[in-house]
Amino acid sequence: MVNLLRFVLRAPSVNVEVLCASISAYLMLGLMWTIAYWLVAQVTPNAFAFNTTTGTKESMEGFNAFYFSFITLSTVGYGDITSVSKVACMLAATEAMTGLLYVAVLIARLVGLYSTPKSS
Repeated sequence: MVNLLRFVLRAPSVNVEVLCASISAYLMLGLMWTIAYWLVAQVTPNAFAFNTTTGTKESMEGFNAFYFSFITLSTVGYGDITSVSKVACMLAATEAMTGLLYVAVLIARLVGLYSTPKSS
């Protein structure tokens, strides 16, 4: 992921490889946070609350961790899964800030690369 980000930020111009690398880095960020949420749920079983009407006991495993990670990274926040413990809340807040900053910096960088005149 670090190499992808380095490649994107050091690219001399925008091309398909730069766009694919930036999307791949974003997806890898989401997967990294997925693992972090799963680990927190393993250490602290009641770190997340689920707002479901099915009555089944939900857990932060597999798809739920993946879903919560990408909903938080994109700052959508539907509210069906809520972080409860301090560690989980700090992770969610950090992921939301990471998602916002990543998109802002990435768009600024790509627009800057695209709008600079190419030297012959």
